[in-house]
Amino acid sequence: MELRQLRSFVVVAEEMNVGRAAARLHLTQPSLSRQIAALEHDLGVELFARVKRRFVLTAAGSVFLADARELLRRADDAVLNAQRTQRGELGTLRLRFVQSATFEALPRLLGAFREAYPEVVLDLEAMTTLHQIEALRDGRIDVGLLRLPTAEPGLNSRLVTEDPLVVALPAKHRLAKRRRISLAELAEDDFVLYSEASGPSVYGRIVGYCRDAGFVPRIVQEGVDVQTIVSLVAAGLGVSLLIAPTPPIDPASVVYCKLSDDLPTWSLSVAWSPDNSSPVLERFLQLG
Repeated sequence: MELRQLRSFVVVAEEMNVGRAAARLHLTQPSLSRQIAALEHDLGVELFARVKRRFVLTAAGSVFLADARELLRRADDAVLNAQRTQRGELGTLRLRFVQSATFEALPRLLGAFREAYPEVVLDLEAMTTLHQIEALRDGRIDVGLLRLPTAEPGLNSRLVTEDPLVVALPAKHRLAKRRRISLAELAEDDFVLYSEASGPSVYGRIVGYCRDAGFVPRIVQEGVDVQTIVSLVAAGLGVSLLIAPTPPIDPASVVYCKLSDDLPTWSLSVAWSPDNSSPVLERFLQLG
């Protein structure tokens, strides 16, 4: 049984006339008759009968018609889905992101992608830069939104934003009303920072900046995510240094201040493996 035979059968059943059906199918009447005969032979049943000079479906033909239409619909859907998958309109995008991307870049990029390709499944999870690099190289994810300190061998990347470091202070802190402060002015404060295990590159750079300003930060609490760190600052446990954009806060609890120090910005990049041929990834990169 072939799909072309099913299509021919459905058209004949709709027209109940071989001549009209042949014209719709752009076939000769003998060719169409041979297709129907071959289909009946494969099925072992008669699909049509002549009743008082009329061409009608048999009982078996009536039941088979509904199933034939469903088979053709599913076959058409399979072809369409394969074509749409090849165009990147269907499939799954496995994306990982650093938490500092969640307040501006991630919503912007995903919002545009979701609008353009609403049927693509998004597999999303927060992940540190180091773990993203490993997952990209292993082929476990398609794209990463991460903080690359330098070009990473074996990966392609594209800059998304350059973000500054800002100070998070308890609202009652002595410097909370200042628009800009220097790192040196925080030398005597307790600090709340990312744990070295959860963000080794962030931890290392921030501690390095403090040392360049003449002090070693007194770290009294650590957090694995920015929301936790901000909550600890709001509780008055210490000050923190965060990569902008920062999470929304109650100004009665936490204040963000700019730094007067001339510090490097933090690059937020999209990274992917050049060996990944996913059409969905290609569409995401085109929009980004």
